[in-house]
Amino acid sequence: MGCIKVSEGCKHCYMFRDQERYGHDPRELRRSKTTFEDPLKWKEPRRIFVCSWSDFFLETVPEQWRIDAYMVMHAAPQHTFMLLTKRPQNMGAMLPDGWSDGMWHQLPNVWLGVSAENQRRADERIPLLLQVPAAVHFVSAEPLLGPIDLLSPWYDWLTGWTTEAEPDQRGEPVPVQVQTDKLDWIITGGESDLTDPRLMDLDWARSIRDQCVEAGVAFFHKQHGGRRKIGSAWGGRELDGRIWDGFPQGTSR
Repeated sequence: MGCIKVSEGCKHCYMFRDQERYGHDPRELRRSKTTFEDPLKWKEPRRIFVCSWSDFFLETVPEQWRIDAYMVMHAAPQHTFMLLTKRPQNMGAMLPDGWSDGMWHQLPNVWLGVSAENQRRADERIPLLLQVPAAVHFVSAEPLLGPIDLLSPWYDWLTGWTTEAEPDQRGEPVPVQVQTDKLDWIITGGESDLTDPRLMDLDWARSIRDQCVEAGVAFFHKQHGGRRKIGSAWGGRELDGRIWDGFPQGTSR
């Protein structure tokens, strides 16, 4: 628990609000010793959002904490562990040694994802995410603060290609399409449970949904956001007459 705000999506962070309510400094890192190994006790498969009150790849997290966490993940292959970060530039150095050389095959139950609240953060973070191999790459566009295009004339993160400049015979740069890893899962959601939430335009979520449907990528719409809780979601979940709760192919709900 504990984190440092780094971008627009952090402005109304629920962790900061709740930690202050409990009398803790939300910027002070703390580790729960009572629940850390709970996944080892759970026999039925679960999907676990790791460090929901922090960032697993935060620079100031002690390295031993991460090593201990990887040991739990390795010892509990029945569970799926989702590592979501706003700091993908740190992933390579903070994953287990040899991860990019094939170690990740030994932890197929570890999914890697980035938060992307708008186009600027998507452009910054998604290419860094896709440089690191994983069984599943995902993006959490929550709170969604603006439209996001996951494809352009220069890249398509949903099918896995980008444009790079390579020299021709004269040494002049020439644009060439290069195949990359792709995104497997996109989550959208609005800001919630606040006195004055920043409202999400549903057309932003619709656009991301349509891009995912066209590319055959799993789409999950968590909530519209706002101050009113409808069922288990803030502002409701139904988008154009249905609930969108897709998960990556080959994985169970």
